[in-house]
Amino acid sequence: MKNTALSQTHIELGAKIVPFAGYNMPVQYSGVNDEHLCVRAAVGVFDVSHMGEFFVEGTGALDLLQKVTSNDVSKLVDGKVQYTCLPNGNGGIVDDLLVYRISENKYMLVVNASNIDKDWAWISKHVSGDVQMTNESDDYSLLAVQGPKATEVLQKLTEVNLSEMSYYTFQEAHFAGIDGIILSATGYTGAGGFEVYFKNEHANKIWTAIFEAGAGEGIQPIGLAARDTLRLEMGFCLYGNDIDDTTSPIEAGLGWITKFTKDFVDRPFLEKQKAEGVERKLVGFTMIDRGIPRHDYEIHNADGAVIGKVTSGTMSPSLKQGIGMGYVQKAYAAAETEIFISIRDKAVKASVTKVPFLK
Repeated sequence: MKNTALSQTHIELGAKIVPFAGYNMPVQYSGVNDEHLCVRAAVGVFDVSHMGEFFVEGTGALDLLQKVTSNDVSKLVDGKVQYTCLPNGNGGIVDDLLVYRISENKYMLVVNASNIDKDWAWISKHVSGDVQMTNESDDYSLLAVQGPKATEVLQKLTEVNLSEMSYYTFQEAHFAGIDGIILSATGYTGAGGFEVYFKNEHANKIWTAIFEAGAGEGIQPIGLAARDTLRLEMGFCLYGNDIDDTTSPIEAGLGWITKFTKDFVDRPFLEKQKAEGVERKLVGFTMIDRGIPRHDYEIHNADGAVIGKVTSGTMSPSLKQGIGMGYVQKAYAAAETEIFISIRDKAVKASVTKVPFLK
């Protein structure tokens, strides 16, 4: 198992450490609910240094990314970020990722930790022309500073006007006394905030500076368990649960990042799906009766027939209600449709709900 540059810090803070995507990662500190509500109300810091960073450079970089990703990379300008996915050539998804445009011929890709090797192999297979790719995943650390007080806390550490940075933009900045830090107005919590990219050697200094700056704002370290409950309240997909090599972006409700204005892997298949419709759809649902839905629980209709499967589920700390996502036959995908989740062989009533769950 690999460690992040901050693994020892998490141990000293009393975090519960678990193996995740090949890394020893903090899953929780004070408790999932407490950490979750801290991010919603104030500010929390996630060490997500296990994520992968690829740099793609050269005059052929744009053409490569246009070919392998579903979104239209040509729409990016310097300092903009794009959410997208890698179609796998068989109607499924290799990974979902972020594309950062650093300059006309240089991009940074941020990929899921569990897919670093798979993504690298897949993208490399499509390289042609003037393209240089470097995998710098082991050199970079990443902190997600999330919550309504994140801007206020981080502003103490940089002269960049963070309140003027719009969602899905980034800047290279002098931060916490260090040059060349990437500040990105992104995150996977729906609570607002920034992600901070830096070389591993700066990890302890930056971690300490952020916590000193947030001392009066109730700042806390946050584990992966709360990251999961926070993203689920927003209806954000998690690779390996809600999307994978067997799910298409159209089925997953990711048509908005699938642009048919360019040629890309799986375009004909996905265009046909969009035009003709799909047999199943990823939906959100809220429990009506008491119960907590979990990954792989069956979803039934009122007659007891299996109509789908839960991909993600939890007890929402904000709503104090069971929520989840799952694939269902298209006839049951409309909002407010009554469905039943099989929990310990009991049919527990739920209702299809438009995401985000937390408005």
